[in-house]
Amino acid sequence: MSSERDPLLKPLPRHDASVQNSEEDGKEKKLGPLEISRSNRWAILAGIWTAIFLATLVATLMPSISSEFNKSHQVSWLGTAYLLATCTFTPIYGRLCNVMGRRRANQTAVLFAALGTIACGVSPSMNFLIAARFLCGIGGGGIFTTATIITSDMFTLRSRGLAQSVAGIFSALGMGLGGPLGGLISDRYGWRVVFLMQVPLFVLSFALTGYNLRYVTPGKGKTPGEVLKRIDYGGIITTLVWVFASLLFLSYHYNEQLPWNDARVISTLVVAAAFFLLFIVVELKVAVEPVLAPFLLKQKIPVLVGASNFLVAFCNFSIMYLFPMWFQTVMLKSASVAGLHLLPSSISMTIGSMFAGWYMHKTGKYKLINLTFGILPFIGAMLIATMNENSSAAGLWLSIIPLGFGNAVVLQTMLIALLAHIPQSAMAVGTGFGQLFRGVGQVGGVAISSAVFQAVLDSELRKRIRGNDANETIRKIRQSATLVVSLPPDLQRAARDSYDTALRTVFIMAMCSTLMAYMVRLPIPDKYLEEPEPADHHPESPQHPAQLDAENAASSVVTSPLDTPCDSDSESDRDERTPILRTSAGGPNFRRPRRLSSYESVDGVMDLEDDIIGGTARRE
Repeated sequence: MSSERDPLLKPLPRHDASVQNSEEDGKEKKLGPLEISRSNRWAILAGIWTAIFLATLVATLMPSISSEFNKSHQVSWLGTAYLLATCTFTPIYGRLCNVMGRRRANQTAVLFAALGTIACGVSPSMNFLIAARFLCGIGGGGIFTTATIITSDMFTLRSRGLAQSVAGIFSALGMGLGGPLGGLISDRYGWRVVFLMQVPLFVLSFALTGYNLRYVTPGKGKTPGEVLKRIDYGGIITTLVWVFASLLFLSYHYNEQLPWNDARVISTLVVAAAFFLLFIVVELKVAVEPVLAPFLLKQKIPVLVGASNFLVAFCNFSIMYLFPMWFQTVMLKSASVAGLHLLPSSISMTIGSMFAGWYMHKTGKYKLINLTFGILPFIGAMLIATMNENSSAAGLWLSIIPLGFGNAVVLQTMLIALLAHIPQSAMAVGTGFGQLFRGVGQVGGVAISSAVFQAVLDSELRKRIRGNDANETIRKIRQSATLVVSLPPDLQRAARDSYDTALRTVFIMAMCSTLMAYMVRLPIPDKYLEEPEPADHHPESPQHPAQLDAENAASSVVTSPLDTPCDSDSESDRDERTPILRTSAGGPNFRRPRRLSSYESVDGVMDLEDDIIGGTARRE
């Protein structure tokens, strides 16, 4: 005879921790994400974190890769192709998690990334490699999105922030360790090995999630057709076309040095402008749930946060993608040593992100920390722009630290500022709004900085190199960054000085960008963030007056999930039959506290099909 203290669930009789036998009816029953065993949870995390680590490698290999094909003037395409795919296809994976389930959506992303990585390793030409990087980007964006969703499933609100921080550490490790390790392997065995050696780890990630990611989530399912209809295909396609056409224009005019009256320059510029206008029309007038939420464009705080995100991302990627090249072409360092100089930035980004989260969690404020540490990226970019061959070792290694730490703080606090000033029902839409600006800034940072770099480099080389075969020499130097180390002393000096001037111009541009971002953030007001509720909190307890913000200004009805299980391979919506009333009175009715992270609620991010929370981005 069982007592009240006896557990309702008996120990699992089989290895798969996501399945148990029901004692009452003898039927097999799958567990929810919060009910699975610790070992099962860690196996899932190992799978998704391995994929996150792999999705952040290779950037510092670009000079070596492009030099083999004599296409250093097209080096930016290796970055922009990946970022273009990530920016364009990432919004789809939220829907795919509902159509295909968590496991299949994640494995689809891993499969795309793995296939793209294999294609990179066997690429016979630069164009093939660029296409392969685009394929990697389709998977890379999905890896981050599905990993966030899966982590949000498996942890309570109290523990979720820590889990996301650990995921951020794996991402930073991929950026920090991927450079030097990739450079070391590239120096010894060639850059192709760097790609191909990742394949077994992708297989491991695929196997771990395939075997362990089998929990169920509560709710009411919808058919794939119903969910797929709500994807903003028009916004995705027009974004892809206008951004891609803009990249082609920059490449033709600045990288290829084609004149303004060339048909390719004119046509790509016209296509970019036309599809950008079409994108605006689709988002404002056509799309049911647009990627760019129009109602947020009418609000001051979201627009300022979006502008800051764009400028911060522009600064970050302008420097991160060209910083190692300075050490290879100016200081004549190997690829491994050049990549190693990114490690201090990755470490400082991890520390800055965790520090910002801890500070906001402890104080409930974000403006002071943003104003204090938000100026650090400007200082870091200024230190980088003033580097020279005679700089001290400490200066060369540590100058990038303020940039990484400051921008990590900025991105964390700006996310919170955005979420604190929009309705709770727009949490998911607001997060996507900020990510769209950030994604375009990333693409622009790589493409525009590369265009400026190539234009200045060509000009500086022509000033320093003259003679009958000057044009051919300049072409070879521009197309192969690794050629600099093997040039005769006089030509090497000219090449090193030209690269130094060109890269310094980009770093100064990044410095101006981050200063503009700081100025844009100044008008953003502070707002009290609620402290976490204590364990013995009851809904009847009085609330802090500052907590009664705009979120509760009007009554609204939200829904709570019922216990109808849906497999992780047929994800569901929230059942709307059980309403919970929220009011501004702060009385006995349930009130959901404002969250410190957009990933702290299934309602705000996961339940994309809910009619109230995470629903349509356009308001009538």
